[in-house]
Amino acid sequence: MNKSVYIVTGANGHLAGTIIRYLERQDCLIRGLLLPSENNTDREKISYYKGDITVPETMEALFSGLENHAVTVIHAAGLISIGNEITPALYNVNVNGTRNVIAMCRKYGVRRLLYVSSVHAISEGDGHSVIREVTSFPKDAVTGAYAITKAEATQAVMDAAKDGLDVVIVHPSGIVGPFDDGRNHIVQLIQRFLDGKLPGGVTGGYDFVDVRDVAKGCIAAAERGRRGECYILSNRFVTIPELMACMGAATGRKVPHCYPLWLVKRMAPLFEWIGKVTHTRPLFTRYSLYTLGSNGRFSHDKATTELGYCPMDIKDSVRDTILYLRGEAADNLLPGA
Repeated sequence: MNKSVYIVTGANGHLAGTIIRYLERQDCLIRGLLLPSENNTDREKISYYKGDITVPETMEALFSGLENHAVTVIHAAGLISIGNEITPALYNVNVNGTRNVIAMCRKYGVRRLLYVSSVHAISEGDGHSVIREVTSFPKDAVTGAYAITKAEATQAVMDAAKDGLDVVIVHPSGIVGPFDDGRNHIVQLIQRFLDGKLPGGVTGGYDFVDVRDVAKGCIAAAERGRRGECYILSNRFVTIPELMACMGAATGRKVPHCYPLWLVKRMAPLFEWIGKVTHTRPLFTRYSLYTLGSNGRFSHDKATTELGYCPMDIKDSVRDTILYLRGEAADNLLPGA
């Protein structure tokens, strides 16, 4: 058997790109899937292919020619949305695209599919208890366009597991960290703070986790996770005022005032309207504000016990995000696997 091969979808994304950084340290080959409009440079261990998960035939080259290799697919491609409506693009990418990847895994006999779901695919339950892994993902049990599409896609992966496909699922919480230039919503908030364009924050909070911890957790789940199992890759509940305090401590700058969540919720339609008029992405929408008031308490005990998962302190995540956005220490921001 030749070297193991990892196929990583969404290769230019925040998480997938970080996964690739870690995989390049291993004795393996990597194939990354880019959209036709994206670009990247092949390196010693990685080759990039262009295609679209919503158009199956465009993935043929990505999967072909690997008959004598143990192939693991890390399906990290997806659309993240803080909007309120399930748009055709959101559904097509998150749900149909995932089904297409499952079909390609079956067609080419891959060793394992690691699917990157989200904690949003898991029901909040009573809204107060600690959220742990589940085995089914009814889409009517979650709130919001993104959550609904991820729940439906995750259920499709679980169904494939029941039909014999070797799959493992991970559920990251709210990702923050370096190697993103502002497409990530929390990184966007930090960038606006650095630019002096953050008018204020809100009360409320969520579980925020470093992208590097999630990347290492994905690789550990792909290599050592139990077949058909799910693993929550979270950190801890962090309030927005605490997150902003970390930003202030890392920069020595005063942070803006945080306004009551109930008050900002009333203004959300205005923020969304301004975003449409100015063709910019609003920091706060009705759904993002709903999330900051929802149950954000997740347990990563299972991942810690079975995968050795151990997330870093949020202060270090914020500090390193700021260093990256400032163009400082980029080569020293990848802790050991």
